[in-house]
Amino acid sequence: MPVRTSDSSVSGPGRGVGLGLALVSAVAFGGSGVAAKPLIEAGLDPLHVVWLRVAGAALVMLPLAVRHRALLRRRPGLLAGFGLLAVAGVQACYFAALSRIPVGVALLIEYLAPALVLGWVRFVQKRPVTRAAAVGVVLAVGGLACVVEVWSGLGFDALGLLLALGAACCQVGYFVLSDQGSDAGAEAPDPLGVIAYGLLVGAAVLTVVARPWTMDWSVLQGTASMDGRPVAAVVLLAWIVLVATVVAYVTGVVSVRRLSPQVAGVVACLEAVIATVLAWVLLGEHLSAPQIVGGAIVLAGAFIAQSSTPSKGSAQPVASGGPERELSPRGTSA
Repeated sequence: MPVRTSDSSVSGPGRGVGLGLALVSAVAFGGSGVAAKPLIEAGLDPLHVVWLRVAGAALVMLPLAVRHRALLRRRPGLLAGFGLLAVAGVQACYFAALSRIPVGVALLIEYLAPALVLGWVRFVQKRPVTRAAAVGVVLAVGGLACVVEVWSGLGFDALGLLLALGAACCQVGYFVLSDQGSDAGAEAPDPLGVIAYGLLVGAAVLTVVARPWTMDWSVLQGTASMDGRPVAAVVLLAWIVLVATVVAYVTGVVSVRRLSPQVAGVVACLEAVIATVLAWVLLGEHLSAPQIVGGAIVLAGAFIAQSSTPSKGSAQPVASGGPERELSPRGTSA
């Protein structure tokens, strides 16, 4: 496994940009549920909302797919993997899990992904991880348990739990595949092209799963209620497609390239916190004291995970997102 030399692009200002992009991605992804819930309550099936989200984003990114069509020849495995895991897999497994287990439990299991990323780095890639990264993951998962109030939905449904774990594994694929090629310099696959083709693959898979030809299209011509306020359904859909999907994926993938899968994964835990806060502000779903405390714990975990940076040339563990994090397999996906 080749070792990359230190690159200043992931330190100093570049690393700060990466953290900013990761936060923007978490905010964008976190806003999807707030816009989707009114559409579901207006009569759309949840899977149809997911299909509209991914298919709409694929159409928006289609010109970029044409521009980067050479990726189909150079990186077919990466494009297929990103579409199947990072787009279709996460969505399908998560919504299937919701049909069997409570939302809080499903969210908590899905966001075990940062811990699984650390396991991938440590045991599959044989790379050491910093104590700060491990502590950050533990805090983030514990805080999420409070945010989603997991104790209120405790129960055992083996299939539901397996589906939620499948969503977590697919999310690991999102972080790992987003980092593929980041050590290739000018030969690295363009992240916009990867996202464009990933969305196209995801839309194709979800078309089979969601069967959009059975959807009640008339819902999109009317309005949906957001905490008693009427909002045009098409406006909510535009937010889901443009912000919660296109902006979310673009900023998310670029942040992984600038940081590392494990650090970006911990920051992504903020998505659940942001989604809860937005639901409080926009949908009137008030936060309890444990949820507020849990949100603070998640923030603390994200801060700790990204704050410990080994110095250049240090023999310390490198999986903390600092300038020595560039130990990455070259071209292992396609």
